[in-house]
Amino acid sequence: MSATVTRRNPIRSLEGWAVATLREAGAIVDCDAHGWMRERGDPHAVARALRIARDDPPRGVSPGDAIAAIEQILGAIGDSCPECSGRGEPEEAPGFK
Repeated sequence: MSATVTRRNPIRSLEGWAVATLREAGAIVDCDAHGWMRERGDPHAVARALRIARDDPPRGVSPGDAIAAIEQILGAIGDSCPECSGRGEPEEAPGFK
């Protein structure tokens, strides 16, 4: 019986890795209407992303730098899409372009 191995696409920057990790953990999502990233407000998902950063950082990156990258991305995005909330439309999903 053969096993299928799923390989992740290579990440070109630490910021890209942090965004991918936050998405994988379920801590951020994209606004369906506008594409902005948005924090979901799920502390367990954030904890999962931080645990990944600590236990499995990208090759050549220290766990401290990986954690800092996760925290930097979280600090740069909000919990609502600026375009949805700016027009009084219902918030459909997360944001940060």
